[in-house]
Amino acid sequence: MANTNRQSVLFLCTGNSARSQMAEALLKHKAGDSYDVYSAGTQPETIDSRAVEAIVTFGLDATGLVSKNVTSFAGKVFDYVITLCDKANNECRSYPNAVKQLAWDFADPKERAGNNPFSTTLAELNNRLSMFILVERETVNADSDPSVTSSDNEPSLLADFDPISFYKTLTDNIRLKTVMLAHYHGELCVCELMEALEEDSQPKVSRNLAVLKKAKVITDRKHGQWVFYRINPELPLWAKSVIAQTTENNILQIYTELQRLATMQNRPDRANFCK
Repeated sequence: MANTNRQSVLFLCTGNSARSQMAEALLKHKAGDSYDVYSAGTQPETIDSRAVEAIVTFGLDATGLVSKNVTSFAGKVFDYVITLCDKANNECRSYPNAVKQLAWDFADPKERAGNNPFSTTLAELNNRLSMFILVERETVNADSDPSVTSSDNEPSLLADFDPISFYKTLTDNIRLKTVMLAHYHGELCVCELMEALEEDSQPKVSRNLAVLKKAKVITDRKHGQWVFYRINPELPLWAKSVIAQTTENNILQIYTELQRLATMQNRPDRANFCK
């Protein structure tokens, strides 16, 4: 019996030429019975042929994939709007008519090093979408994910980034779960973390955030009375991969926390603009 209650998902990137196209093809394949899937760009470009090649090689259908401007969806309500690059997230911090917005940041395959960068990015998107389906649906009906190991070896944008401090920050339960939750949601404020972690002490949560910030694992931004925390976009790819793999392969460790966030009342507004 066909699912007549499909939710709508919009993947948003700058060019709509690679990452968002791959995400669209992946989610249609993995859960097209549950989601109506679209993609768009804030500054759309022609779809990269290497992205199409990776999609087809992965065994997905690339038919009908077209680069579109996000303005073509003006006025349409989406259950989920998911930005796939930090630039798109900054350009469209709070998408109008989005029931729920997530900010994911994947390296541009056109700029990343290593063998088969488009296939690597597609495999990373595949892992993240498996996590998304697991969290957002009670049952999962997806094929096993092929495993692709990244061979990226790009230098960090943080010249003094210390791997020892990085790993030490992940040895505390609050800090590890904070990083995992920020990885999934894109950014969270102290009150959201307190709700998710069931921590009554704001100073305790703030102290752990300060440790993560000092180690340059997270960054913050102030919006009105709120301060939001997210994974540092300048982390080296290997560190982002550690966070991603830890979260995506241990999602049950934060499943309860994610459910608390989903039912939290009066969550702070991240912004009221979409450039």
